Amino acid sequence: MIQLDFKDPRPIYEQIKDKIKELVITGAVETDDRIPSVRELAQTLTINPNTIQKAYKDLEAEGIIYSVKGKGNFIAPLDKSSVDPRRKELLLSIQKTVEELIFLHTPQQVVIEVIQNTYSKKEASQ
Repeated sequence: MIQLDFKDPRPIYEQIKDKIKELVITGAVETDDRIPSVRELAQTLTINPNTIQKAYKDLEAEGIIYSVKGKGNFIAPLDKSSVDPRRKELLLSIQKTVEELIFLHTPQQVVIEVIQNTYSKKEASQ
């Protein structure tokens, strides 16, 4: 379910967060699906439980997961109120990336094709 890349310069807890987000985005996990407990995932990945706890805490703050005392952690339903701010944040990120690609003399059509291919892949998988 989650594999870490120890050569990745990002902290491990960020890798865990990104992997769980990726599972949600790709539909590998759905709303209300249970995810491994802190202890289970720490044992599976052979890392400190505090690292998992930090990732889960951040994911909960972002509205990606929710916890139920005594039951575990689960994938949260899409929070409509958090969509707009998150969308704006992501679009700003795309804008910055495109600006850098322009600086690197990347043709506009190449950038457009990447976006179109990404949408096509997502539509094909649904």
